Amino acid sequence: MKTHFKTIIVSDIHLGTKGSKSKEIVRFLKQYRCENLILNGDIIDGWQLKKSGTWKRKHTRFFNRVIKMIDNQKTKVFYLRGNHDDFLDQILPLQIGNLSIQTDMIYESAGKKYFITHGDVFDSITTNLRWIAYLGDMGYTFLLWLNRVVNHYRFKRGLPYFSLSQYVKSKVKSAVSYVDQYETELAKMAKAKGCDGIICGHIHKAEKRIIDGVEYMNSGDWVETMSALAEDHEGNWQLIYYSEIDFKSIRDNQVGSFFSGENDGVIPLRQVSFTPPKDDLNPPAFR
Repeated sequence: MKTHFKTIIVSDIHLGTKGSKSKEIVRFLKQYRCENLILNGDIIDGWQLKKSGTWKRKHTRFFNRVIKMIDNQKTKVFYLRGNHDDFLDQILPLQIGNLSIQTDMIYESAGKKYFITHGDVFDSITTNLRWIAYLGDMGYTFLLWLNRVVNHYRFKRGLPYFSLSQYVKSKVKSAVSYVDQYETELAKMAKAKGCDGIICGHIHKAEKRIIDGVEYMNSGDWVETMSALAEDHEGNWQLIYYSEIDFKSIRDNQVGSFFSGENDGVIPLRQVSFTPPKDDLNPPAFR
């Protein structure tokens, strides 16, 4: 069971919205270690925060976790701008220690080059007709609200999770056509930049396939899919789905490695002191 990767990529967390699975992404990042963590856009949802979104403590915990990864594990973090966190344009580019905030990047590994971008720059709607993009965002927000209502009743009846928005998008021909065109255009862009592959997010559809000889990979989202891309130290990529993670096995494996001396600096158990504090040496008399 691999818990230590060279690179992990996540996108579309949409912190500041009700649909954001911030607790799940924090739990996910606690289970895995990586040398590079790439936050590929729409991490903070500035659009919703301007309207009706709310920033909560659980959203702050995500960044607390990222900071711990930088401090304790020496992880290099790359935060790439998305369309919902376009407020970053005001400070780009910015580098502070192991944290780099930029528009996009070229990532080289195992003899291959990958162009990594959120993906909205290739979307003519969000680039040129911004008001339509906002209108679509409102519709998607409503669909997510309806999705929560539907799954609340499904949960009460013992039924599995059902993604209403993914179902709707798969049934609307124009949406299916848009996704196909989106993926094809991104593959063309990778070729134009002399890269072997393209890694993106934006459309909330996790994918890993070959398009005209180009590796197309999409990390999905943390609103519905709850997925991430991970690269091992041999250069192999895989999609990890939160719903398929066996947290108990990972925990048991970490505990076993700790006692066998192969913990790699990770102490999975809370340290407990059995030495009483000085204040307790002379307890008060009871009457």
